[in-house]
Amino acid sequence: MEAADGDQAIALFKPGGFDLVICDVNIPKRDGFEVMREIRKQDADVPIIVITTEAGEEMARRARKAGANEYLVKPFDVEARQKLLSFCQLAV
Repeated sequence: MEAADGDQAIALFKPGGFDLVICDVNIPKRDGFEVMREIRKQDADVPIIVITTEAGEEMARRARKAGANEYLVKPFDVEARQKLLSFCQLAV
């Protein structure tokens, strides 16, 4: 399932209804951090992968604090693609 913006992502999320959430940081209406925090209020266990173009320790720290299990920087290199695939396989 795909959401057009942060508000729609939060509205569509139902606890237990998703095996995995992939969320970009920069999305309209509510940013990815807000979306992750709202999802975590509803479901502490669903795996969340955050995707961003902004690299760095501060961004990774903010993503984890908001609820991300994994943090990937775009564009994806071979290592990031493998990490994403591995994480998706574990979630299913």
